[in-house]
Amino acid sequence: MRGLLIRWVSTAFALWLTSLVVRGIEVDGILPLFFAAVVLGIFNAILRPLVLLVTFPINLVTLGLFTFVINGAMLKLTGDVVRGFSIHGFWSAVVGALLLSVFSFLLNLFISETGHIEYIYVQRIDRL
Repeated sequence: MRGLLIRWVSTAFALWLTSLVVRGIEVDGILPLFFAAVVLGIFNAILRPLVLLVTFPINLVTLGLFTFVINGAMLKLTGDVVRGFSIHGFWSAVVGALLLSVFSFLLNLFISETGHIEYIYVQRIDRL
């Protein structure tokens, strides 16, 4: 349960960072931000695999680049469902989804499989 909460908070933080960078993404408060993180997670878990399956031929022809469009569509759909979280324009959604995945990747580098925050230790070995 703790791992789910930490990932939820990290996704909400990544959404907030994305809204600061991308001009067409607006968040009206912390509650819509956390609700958007939940809705986006549900869409990515349930709806995205079905859309990827249906659009497999297009994805194959474009060598996987159509996945960016699908990710943008999931983010745009989240903006349409959640009040207080809005996406203005298709390209804002696509760029926002790309940036959101980068931010989420960087944040999840420090979260273990069990949801614990990990630290990176660097040990220096002096050789004589």
